[in-house]
Amino acid sequence: MDDPVFDIFIVGGGINGCGIARDAAGRGFSVYLAEMNDLASGTSSASTKLIHGGLRYLEHYEFRLVRESLKEREVLWAMAPHIIWPLRFVLPHHKGLRPAWLLRLGLFLYDHIGGRKRLPATTMRDLRQDPLGAVLKPGQGRAFEYSDCWVDDARLVVLTARDAADRGAVIHTRMRLTSAHRVGDHWEITTDNEAGHTETVRARMLVNAAGPWVSDVLSGLIGGNESHDVRLVKGSHIVVRKLYDDPRCFFFQNADGRIFFSIPYQTDFTLIGTTDQDFDADPASVRISAAETDYLLEAANQYFRAPIGKDDIVWTYSGVRPLYNDGASKAQEATRDYVLKHTGGKDTPALLNVFGGKLTTYRRLAESALQHIEAALGHRKPRWTAHSSLPGGDFPVDGFEAEVDGLQAQYPFLSMDNARRLVRAYGTLARAILGDARAAGDLGPDFGCGLTGAEVRYLVEREWARSADDILWRRSKLGLHAERIDRSALETFVKDATSAPHGLE
Repeated sequence: MDDPVFDIFIVGGGINGCGIARDAAGRGFSVYLAEMNDLASGTSSASTKLIHGGLRYLEHYEFRLVRESLKEREVLWAMAPHIIWPLRFVLPHHKGLRPAWLLRLGLFLYDHIGGRKRLPATTMRDLRQDPLGAVLKPGQGRAFEYSDCWVDDARLVVLTARDAADRGAVIHTRMRLTSAHRVGDHWEITTDNEAGHTETVRARMLVNAAGPWVSDVLSGLIGGNESHDVRLVKGSHIVVRKLYDDPRCFFFQNADGRIFFSIPYQTDFTLIGTTDQDFDADPASVRISAAETDYLLEAANQYFRAPIGKDDIVWTYSGVRPLYNDGASKAQEATRDYVLKHTGGKDTPALLNVFGGKLTTYRRLAESALQHIEAALGHRKPRWTAHSSLPGGDFPVDGFEAEVDGLQAQYPFLSMDNARRLVRAYGTLARAILGDARAAGDLGPDFGCGLTGAEVRYLVEREWARSADDILWRRSKLGLHAERIDRSALETFVKDATSAPHGLE
């Protein structure tokens, strides 16, 4: 049709919007998604990079959320074993803070309420004997070691969007919603892109998954009055030079009752975070503050033997979580659970607003959203995502090393480090980038760290990349190695690639 009426128009290209788009497209609904910036350019790329149950949420009696999150860990790991993998976390017992019996009870629940099958159970450690204890200050003794999972958060979003598009969804980035009005049995939605082109889209249902901007969309562009349901909470992280060689992570208790993580990151670094504080400014302007930097450094220096200073910080990032306002007195106590609010239906075009949520529960949030969508638009096809794979993730959860070996055998000119990086990012689709190449020179210009013209072209044509930052900070984290990247050449190549005709939706 020249002027189609879509079933669903989704505002927001973060994990929740893309997750809903993927599930809906797979069930036979026609979907249009608009993201005003790049995919995962907001909260969804500013997480602690974990697929986890949320051990600390047990303190706030959020048993349903923890149980659902724990059940999702192994589901998501099986969906995307290239970008999700298990980690072990070491939680030292700190005298004067949470008692050992409470930690033991919490971890017992953590091991048993979520249907854990593959992930190892909790064990006890003596940090006086464990080699990892050597990186900590003297005096650390008993510790608990438990399981959770790591995720490349921005790639989770992009691969979810890619799969949605492969199933028929229309995905547009750099497209801003400017107005939405109910007209008869549908919405008339106006958008502007970065080139100033205006487009009007018609849809039977509107899904507001705009993350930190959900209130702005609701009150400013749709005319709703529920902006008070959003509580914006800022979380910041620092990345420092690698503190230790052990693959395990630390889960530390701070003297103020909060917790923070120390996680091996991108081979050469350590990630430390997060903070939690209410935020009332423009989410687009969020940055780590000097006070947050000092807080994280001071907290880390309470534990690590070697002092960490500002000169050790190589990168910082901050994000704004759009939490549902449950009236909690402290930002860290506000619920991380998701809330969906549905208005309209049979006689008026439906609106679904998405509040809260977290990476770990995005698939379940999407299934819940589809219940609302089907209530308004009718049932199409049954649930399907629980046993699916994301693009490139169609190999066993224990098959990563075999994939790397197979890729290097097929393309012997690849270094082991680059083969691992490609499989971590693209899984089985790494071969779609490498194609018939028989030598490194067949992949086009080398911009540094193994990033080639062939990979950049793939990211432009298949993953909506439009700038060097899209590639260096969201499709990868090669920006951490800026001194080894020819950014000027990369920017020129991306500009030429984005101006050339290609098949991107």
